[in-house]
Amino acid sequence: MRALRDHELAVDTLRRSYAAVPLGEPVRLAKRTSNLFRPRAATSSPGLDVSGLDGVLSVDPRAGTADVQGMCTYEDLVDATLPHGLMPLVVPQLRTITLGGAVTGLGIESTSFRNGLPHESVTEMDVLTGAGEILTARPEGEHADLFAAFPNSLGSLGYATRLRIELQPVRHAVALRNVRFSRLEELTEAIADVVVKGEWEGQPVDAMDGVMFSPGEAYLTLGTFTDDAPQLSDYTGQEIYYRSLRRRTRDALTSHDYLWRWDTDWFWCSAAFGVQHPVVRRLWPARWRRSDFYHRLVRLEHRHQVAARIDRWRGRPARERVVQDVEIPLAATADFLRWFAANVGMNPVWLCPLRLREPTGPGSARSWPLYPLRPGQTYVNIGFWGSVPIADGAADGDVNRSIERAVSDMGGHKSLYSDAYYDRAAFDRLYGGETWRAVKDRYDPDHRLTGLYEKAVARR
Repeated sequence: MRALRDHELAVDTLRRSYAAVPLGEPVRLAKRTSNLFRPRAATSSPGLDVSGLDGVLSVDPRAGTADVQGMCTYEDLVDATLPHGLMPLVVPQLRTITLGGAVTGLGIESTSFRNGLPHESVTEMDVLTGAGEILTARPEGEHADLFAAFPNSLGSLGYATRLRIELQPVRHAVALRNVRFSRLEELTEAIADVVVKGEWEGQPVDAMDGVMFSPGEAYLTLGTFTDDAPQLSDYTGQEIYYRSLRRRTRDALTSHDYLWRWDTDWFWCSAAFGVQHPVVRRLWPARWRRSDFYHRLVRLEHRHQVAARIDRWRGRPARERVVQDVEIPLAATADFLRWFAANVGMNPVWLCPLRLREPTGPGSARSWPLYPLRPGQTYVNIGFWGSVPIADGAADGDVNRSIERAVSDMGGHKSLYSDAYYDRAAFDRLYGGETWRAVKDRYDPDHRLTGLYEKAVARR
């Protein structure tokens, strides 16, 4: 745990490093890792010093809460909470996602069908605003507007230095049922059933996600927290998790391994580096079987374009990067998946049901204006990560633009961690532009922090 005095010194260091950034110079965090697929703005400044803001301040088992610094990774947070039999309400699937990043940039995982998104378990947060102030924002009170607009603001309104979050009990293991569906409508009906009942075939469901390999082969993985799982699988070595869905109808992992089941092979994206070949896998060091290492390899490729040069030399077409997570209303999910299979053709794709968190007391569900999902409606997050060849007569970005249109036509939303192509009017309509401008003017009156549209789209 990090001492409060050390936290205060780290916050003071951050404020001083922010004050040292020349006016007009882009502001960014000096982070060692990133899970973004958007290029960062070029800047001559070294970045804001957040080196002392990456720890857990406290875990309160009785209250079921934790105070966490903004740059703390979920890997470190889980290591601090699991010994207490607790975990965050939603643990994004990659180890080096930070708590502050998941709140300002959104996150999701298999408990989202009942616990919503990570920002919905935040009860208060300290934010360094564009005006250089440290303010404590809560759901009610003087800075409630900042609290509501912070999710999906991507650092355009400020940076979280401390967050207090709710925790939930967790058992030693997670028992899994991998249920296959040959019709997508049957899969969406099963999701709706689990959402309503909280169970499947008489057994409680604590976690739910899935994979579509094709419209005729899709799986829901239904997880139940348990202390009674005598035989546990391990997918950190030679075995590869996503392949197990096709081979096993039942499985079990320790809770720790379940939370990071997707990280070892970056879902299935490690195949691009040959790591899933049995010989390569035996030789590939275990410490490199992590999403952050694969992401570093991708950044190197983007910088040096080695694969693109080889493709040109071989006479292959250039490729368009298609790396997206989109939320589609459950009623439209089957149609979208069929459209995606016919028009984009990437597989597998990840499926993760979600709903905004139900209120725990009197009143209606809270709204989040910069990512306006509808309370009471079930969505499915569909994740697809890779590239497609650019067809003759087409341009780079055409496939992504067609996906954006399809998502909007079906009443969905798209996360902004990767490439986006919206014009400003459409962007403002989809991502709460009017609310964002009002909060921006209040907390960053000189607009020192890069705007939300500029971060997500206009840099293109």
